[in-house]
Amino acid sequence: MKSILALLLLAASAAHAAPRVFVTNEEGNDVSVIDTEQNKVIATIPVGKRPRGIGVAPDGKEIYVAISGDNAIAVIDPGTLKLVRTFNSGEDPETFAVHPNGNLYISNEENAKASVFNPKTGELVAELKVGLEPEGVAISPDGSHAIVTSESTNMLHLIAIPAHKTVANILVGARPRAASFSRNGKTAYATSEISGEVKKVDVATGKIIGRVPLADDKAKPKDILPSRDGKRLFVAGGRANRVFVLDEASLAIQHEIPVGNRVWGLALNAAGTRLYTTDGASAQVSVIDTVANKVVATVPVGKMPWGIAIVE
Repeated sequence: MKSILALLLLAASAAHAAPRVFVTNEEGNDVSVIDTEQNKVIATIPVGKRPRGIGVAPDGKEIYVAISGDNAIAVIDPGTLKLVRTFNSGEDPETFAVHPNGNLYISNEENAKASVFNPKTGELVAELKVGLEPEGVAISPDGSHAIVTSESTNMLHLIAIPAHKTVANILVGARPRAASFSRNGKTAYATSEISGEVKKVDVATGKIIGRVPLADDKAKPKDILPSRDGKRLFVAGGRANRVFVLDEASLAIQHEIPVGNRVWGLALNAAGTRLYTTDGASAQVSVIDTVANKVVATVPVGKMPWGIAIVE
């Protein structure tokens, strides 16, 4: 009877466990795990050389990490916080997006390709030529399209799924780093690092329908995320050391939130109330209250944190 009670208590505790934030430390070759109730690191997981992109399986049972220096994807069990396997991902995986069907859409920076892998089997599903130095990858909410950014070609490549055909090559500002779809999938957004701006694109036509410079010579934006209600955009300002909050419709800058040095990655909790940033040169994660638009905590992590994801 006592053993049954203990198991029930353990199950209840697990069900109410705080969400965890997983952070890739590019120069530490590991992943930091943050407990969001305590706002502190509870584990550090060695994964391989130069971890960058990170994502979560649709069922939340696996964490995927692009280990660029090993040309592989590492797989972490979020329950045990252990590395359970790796598989080949093609040359130099920069980052990736997880499709609703579980497949990974990966940018292979060194060979100007995007590859699609089944992470359960390690099977290569498809491979596409894109522009030079692909980096950012985004999947539409309905899974019908992907976007891959090519930094040196200054383009967004809009790819139809499951045909895996490029349907549009959209010229944007210099060195696009990241992209994201709106909540309804009708528009997409991209950051351009060198031109320091955000572009808004109509997915159906492939036309640019909005543009905003971030009003700071130091702004080298990377990640971009829509808010849960679809009314705002959060932009990591890079060397500007700030997160910019934009009005989704007009792209007007509403707020500028100071964070650590060289902010790169962004992750938003399910409720949309907390935004987590990787501040690479400060070796920390900033925790932002998205209602008050201010940092409420900072968490020291590993060396040069880059990618970030949440398991709830």
